[in-house]
Amino acid sequence: MSEPALWMFPALLTAIFAGVPVAFALMSVALVFGLWQFGGAAVTLFEHKLRDISSSHVLAAAPLFIFMGAMLERSGIAERLFEAIHMWTRRLPGGLAVGTILMCVVFAASSGVVGATETVVGMLAVPVMLRHRYDKALISGTICAGGSLGSIIPPSLLVVFLALIAGLGIGELFVAMLLPGLILAGCYIAYIVVAVALDRELAPDLVEDDELPPLLQRLWFTAVALAPPLMLIVAVLGSIVMAVAVPTEAAAVGAVGSVVLTLAYRRFSFAVLREAAVKTISITSMILTIVVGGTMFGGVFVGAGGQTALEGLLAAADLGGWGTLLLILMLVFLAGFVMDLLSIMLVLIPIAMPIITGFGFDAVWFAIALLMMMHTSSMTPPMAGAIFYFRAIAPPEITLRHMYRGVIPFIAVHFVVLGLLFAFPGLALWLPSVMLGFE
Repeated sequence: MSEPALWMFPALLTAIFAGVPVAFALMSVALVFGLWQFGGAAVTLFEHKLRDISSSHVLAAAPLFIFMGAMLERSGIAERLFEAIHMWTRRLPGGLAVGTILMCVVFAASSGVVGATETVVGMLAVPVMLRHRYDKALISGTICAGGSLGSIIPPSLLVVFLALIAGLGIGELFVAMLLPGLILAGCYIAYIVVAVALDRELAPDLVEDDELPPLLQRLWFTAVALAPPLMLIVAVLGSIVMAVAVPTEAAAVGAVGSVVLTLAYRRFSFAVLREAAVKTISITSMILTIVVGGTMFGGVFVGAGGQTALEGLLAAADLGGWGTLLLILMLVFLAGFVMDLLSIMLVLIPIAMPIITGFGFDAVWFAIALLMMMHTSSMTPPMAGAIFYFRAIAPPEITLRHMYRGVIPFIAVHFVVLGLLFAFPGLALWLPSVMLGFE
């Protein structure tokens, strides 16, 4: 019974390459193999899975986080942030690109949605960097890398689903991903500064027509620009981490807070509210359809003995703990070429988590390593979700070739940070042990 289950993956890839949308490919393969293996009982299995999804309080937070990100796109926060951060980074080599990464960190920590961060920051930063004759590949890599920090900087919507699928605490994962995410952003900045210092043609020195404002004026302007997003970050992320609110309650606070900020910046209108609501419904429907398909696929695979068969294959290969870990991470990386990140999690995490923890690896550490690899995959062609978002806002003079060339150094940075995470697991485990008392 276990051998037919292993054919589910080739069947899934065949359907995806044939042009079937991922969600419907997952459902179709699950339905065919479920009826084959269990007959009419497969319908009962799917019913139980749908009931679990519809009653999940964690999933209820997803549309609220999406709405928060959609409103923040129109709140006016980004414009003031960009100006404030630029005042401090303009004298650095590649200062505009450095400021863009810093802005992405703050905006990602405010919204938690990858597309929102990349779209808003890209629309602000790209014209400015082009005007100052920045290298187009550097511009592309900076926006794609910085914008995709929304998947690794809490409160990431992706982590909400990761916690649900892996059976881990959302607060614990948020805290665990914080330090690796900041290290990754710091490495982005280090690469930009070093690359520009070695080749000034990448980012010519800025020729400013006016002097910088006095120090106290800069400090005041920065404090005013940072205060709203920082308050939102504390309200959402802080309440989850400190166990003051469950994720759904914290997301609701964030959604209300984003509306208040839109009002404060005089950007609110019923048209804006309607656009945010429509976008929330559209994205939520897409995500939940994928969740249903992935849950059906995973349920049939495990129920048909696929996990046992896979464990047997890995045992026969005798790769050991680290060999198995690297193999799974490589499969995640390759899966990103043809699948979106949520589908990868739904298909692979229920299978991989018990195998990896069986070798003695910490579940939270593995989840962060997996998230880092998925983040890397999201920037890697041909699927490259980060490039997909950037293409939607990039001007015609920035071509796909610039984008592909620009992301390569940042992908290399990802593998450096992954190496640090392997060498020093405490990068992911230290903060949870200190702040939440997890061992």
